[in-house]
Amino acid sequence: MGMRFQELDCRPTRMGDISLRRRWDPLFEQDVYEIKLDDDFLMSSLFTAAEVEMARLALREQAVPPEGALDVAVGGLGLGYTAQTVLEDPRVGSLLVVEALGEVIDWHERGLIPVGVSLTADTRCRLEHGDFFELVARGKGLDPSAPHRRFHAVIVDIDHSPSHVLHADHAAFYRPEGLRLLAQCLHPQGVFALWSNDPPDEDFLAVLRTVFAEARAEVVTFPNPLQDREAANTVYLATTATT
Repeated sequence: MGMRFQELDCRPTRMGDISLRRRWDPLFEQDVYEIKLDDDFLMSSLFTAAEVEMARLALREQAVPPEGALDVAVGGLGLGYTAQTVLEDPRVGSLLVVEALGEVIDWHERGLIPVGVSLTADTRCRLEHGDFFELVARGKGLDPSAPHRRFHAVIVDIDHSPSHVLHADHAAFYRPEGLRLLAQCLHPQGVFALWSNDPPDEDFLAVLRTVFAEARAEVVTFPNPLQDREAANTVYLATTATT
């Protein structure tokens, strides 16, 4: 049995106080890792089904390339489950994870988050300290070391939803101008995947369809024993044109 509760780290950031804590959950009989921003719970290791499925769905959209051929970018590191799932696909040759908070990267590099051990040991994976939305907005690509580099998939799990953002500066990304800049970061037939805590938003889907050749929403359901009900998240999938 792990400790009942331990705050592993807490630091002030430009977005508020971010903290990592570990607690023993008697219902699940396991240690649970949680990240909070001030009093807002950002993520929990208890509920990772949608993050994992988002990565699988994004890579499933790709034609079957040779092993090690896919270049993938992930916006938002968090507890690392999305990145870990990407690396489980042998077709992935490189993974760039862009995380705005250096504190979160530090937690992974120090092994405070269990997934961080495998992420930092995988030579295909690079953790980049940077603002994903700012990188998109400047129009030079997501990789500061390789301007205008393109990816086969860009997978984003940062805000609660397109209409419920963590910072007002993020809102422009979800408009046509921001999504067009994101599409420029993708190869032809590249995939943009986005996690949302809210049900599918038809207005946002309409915006996606003005930018991408195809767009749809997938609802991912999973059990929530804490509330004795089934929970659901949304994954948006959009694909660029063939040329």
